[in-house]
Amino acid sequence: MLALAQASSSPWLTSNSFCFSFIAPGPMSRHSQLFLLCLFLPVLTFSQPSLGDGKTVYGLNEYAELAGMDLQVAAKLDTGAKTASLSARDIKRFKRDGESWVRFYLAIDAAHEHPIERPLARVSKIKRRAGDVDPDDEKKYTSRPVISLTVCMGKGSRTIEVNLTDRSAFQYPLLIGSEALKRFNALVDPSLKYAAGKPACVTDAQTAE
Repeated sequence: MLALAQASSSPWLTSNSFCFSFIAPGPMSRHSQLFLLCLFLPVLTFSQPSLGDGKTVYGLNEYAELAGMDLQVAAKLDTGAKTASLSARDIKRFKRDGESWVRFYLAIDAAHEHPIERPLARVSKIKRRAGDVDPDDEKKYTSRPVISLTVCMGKGSRTIEVNLTDRSAFQYPLLIGSEALKRFNALVDPSLKYAAGKPACVTDAQTAE
């Protein structure tokens, strides 16, 4: 005879685990058979796939809202790149009250004609690609100013470091690399696009209301 019973009373079994027992003649007792079969079933329960760690799945491309610029752009999420880059032109560093600042224009389209000024976080050195190196120029690295920028993707908002460089030759004005993706606790699925939808982050002002 086969008996089926849910084993939710056991502290190491989940509520979805079951025990099977057979009533049959033999040297092995019924309790021994029950114990052996219950050990096997929790393995099936714990092997269910899970994202874990509260990670969010993003696509290869996502819409990103740039705080303080009143702007949404299409971004490329690239786990092979380390840093994040924003397309900018006419980049100039200057001093304000003894602090280092940077002034630039967004190199996205002709509509962005007003300069943007931000405190300079630091200057990064980016290794040039082989096709970008001038044989007469011994420099293998290029310097780029870096600013802190709050970016919203989906419902996630993070302040990340972004270097400024002219990306007008590329399809996406914003590149988000692995360091920034870690801050978003992101899992990137390259088979998806715009998986997070339009940016919908709640601001402090909205929270106060």
